[in-house]
Amino acid sequence: MDRPDSDSSSRPVLSDRVLINGAVTPVTFFADGVLRWTERGERSLIVEKEVLGVKVEGPKIRIGALVDGGGGICCVGSSGGALVRMDLVFEPLSEDSQRLWCQKLLEFIDSLGRPKRLFVFVNPFGGSKSASKIFVDEVKPLFDDAGVQFTLQETQYQLHAKEVAKTLDLSKYDGIVCVSGDGILVEVVNGLLEREDWDTAIKMPLGVVPAGTGNGMAKSLLDSVGEPCKVSNAVLAIIRGHKRSLDVATIWQGKTKFFSVLMLAWGLVADVDIESEKYRWMGSARLDFYAIQRIVHLRQYNGSISFVPAPGFEGFGEPTSYNYDGESTNNDPSQEKPTKVRQLGYEGPDINLKNMNWRTIKGPFVSVWLHNVPWGGEDTRAAPDAKFSDGYLDVIIMRACPKLSLLSLMTGLSTGTHVKSPYVLYFKVKAFILEPGARADDSTKEGIVDSDGEVLARGKGAYKCHQKTLMVYDKLQITLDQGLATLFSPSPV
Repeated sequence: MDRPDSDSSSRPVLSDRVLINGAVTPVTFFADGVLRWTERGERSLIVEKEVLGVKVEGPKIRIGALVDGGGGICCVGSSGGALVRMDLVFEPLSEDSQRLWCQKLLEFIDSLGRPKRLFVFVNPFGGSKSASKIFVDEVKPLFDDAGVQFTLQETQYQLHAKEVAKTLDLSKYDGIVCVSGDGILVEVVNGLLEREDWDTAIKMPLGVVPAGTGNGMAKSLLDSVGEPCKVSNAVLAIIRGHKRSLDVATIWQGKTKFFSVLMLAWGLVADVDIESEKYRWMGSARLDFYAIQRIVHLRQYNGSISFVPAPGFEGFGEPTSYNYDGESTNNDPSQEKPTKVRQLGYEGPDINLKNMNWRTIKGPFVSVWLHNVPWGGEDTRAAPDAKFSDGYLDVIIMRACPKLSLLSLMTGLSTGTHVKSPYVLYFKVKAFILEPGARADDSTKEGIVDSDGEVLARGKGAYKCHQKTLMVYDKLQITLDQGLATLFSPSPV
């Protein structure tokens, strides 16, 4: 057994001959966390990147790993595909050797600062109602291999995750994981920000495992490093424990607030997202099916937007002044009054909006869409230039255009090429005011304002317009706090 004393990361810290599949094989563990051995050629594992955990099984040591499905246990020739579960099992030739191997491997893994205790939300009702099975079959085994302890909470109703996040003893956990679509993540963020200790609570790392209809955040995270939006890739990102910051938007109307991490939509995108619920039996195909209907019978909405442009985007719109008084002016008695939420926690970013350089664009609009991350779903690259924590929202505005051009534009959503259309305005903003109006062809009917899958407001004559909503269909403002939340990330940032 050779253990050179060296500070060089490329030098071995432990080298030994062990039994692998009954054959004596040299194995070396390097200071940089690479494990190499010879078995039908040179093989290797990168402990930080691929190894889940280490377990002792009698005289043997089992190293559990998730590796590139195209490369087997080998760091050379990876294909960048989905990950597969693999084991390296070897038997040191003495008890002293076994103890030393365990010590060195576990010390290295402990030095990585990985999460050891997680609170896990599973939404059994979202998407295809497969989240519980995904957790049992795919998530739990990987946590077990990594030695991660967890507390499981299946959500039982809408806003359940928000209620739990508001009162959860966060000192017991190293992170919160959402096995669901994007909705549970949004609930957790809102719950954390409504706590009295919101400023420390929102620093709790949040993990997302794609198990719903909309997996925009998981897709955005994994696609940012060229990985597929798969459960195994997402779970490994959580186990590895790397973190990145995430901007959080505060949408407010009067004293009512909603915290958004994904998107806000009004017009065509919101109508398709919400009204297609009537075809939920079709699965995800309902969105494409209903989008064609809405394009054939296209609606335009009057109204206006005002915004503070990011540097380099000052040429969009016309100069204006700050014109938000913080109060709703919608006095239509047929509309539900907004639910007043008494917030003890976060009150939004502390910025002086009146002294900013505001600009405005007047309708009519086909669609107004704001995005915080690139992907709105696994097949919708809504804002290809969006960043997780640049302090800006990406705005995608669709104006009137021929229906064939609009259909072509919508088919480009999967690649992000829609933003290059001459009928689309695409720019970044620091703050935003939406003044939604009625349909251009029928002033008795208004639209829907949708944020992160939550209907914030339904105008008169809109789909299910008599249902209670958090806000009324009137002027609302959006401000952004850069890097407020923290996500588990698939790579160091």
